[in-house]
Amino acid sequence: MTEFDVLIVGSGLFGSVFAHECRKAGKKVLVIDRRPHSGGNIYCENVNGINVHKYGAHIFHTNDKPIWDYVNSFVAFNNYVNSPLAVYKDELYNLPFNMNTFHQLWKVKTPQEAKAIIDRQVADLNITEPQNLEEQALSLVGPDIYEKLIKGYTEKQWGRKASELPAFIIKRLPLRFAYNNNYFNDRYQGIPIGGYNKLTKGLLSWLIS
Repeated sequence: MTEFDVLIVGSGLFGSVFAHECRKAGKKVLVIDRRPHSGGNIYCENVNGINVHKYGAHIFHTNDKPIWDYVNSFVAFNNYVNSPLAVYKDELYNLPFNMNTFHQLWKVKTPQEAKAIIDRQVADLNITEPQNLEEQALSLVGPDIYEKLIKGYTEKQWGRKASELPAFIIKRLPLRFAYNNNYFNDRYQGIPIGGYNKLTKGLLSWLIS
């Protein structure tokens, strides 16, 4: 019977990195996973030549160059920058909320104009103690942003009316008063070329299954 120094439950990104580093340190490692594949939630399925993120989209991002160099030592990353677009009644709006979004909503051009509209809309509601998610969001960004860019997505995500959800779910909503559609602020961002499976397979290349 083979004896191991380390048992790792789960072969997601954390488990795969930990297993790799233990192996480098000379430890005998056993990795087990309840799923029939490695990679955890970053696992990709190849569908007609496209690497589909099976458990939801994952964009790797960090400000730490050693971490960026580490993952790139297993697989090259592209320079993907996440700049989502929201569709509301056939109109497109940039996310996260930034000056491009505010210009699309109100045709304003300066941060001062955008802040004035938001402050006025919030003040008109006079919500002092939000009782649910809807009131919390309205008290942060006003009705225009809430109705067009928050309400529908939130209710679809939770499967309930926003007025039935607790206020603490939304503690803040990031507002960027600059023309910047980049979802993240980190210096290094990207997705592995060929999919995340190449990253986890590189980390676990020593593993005999």
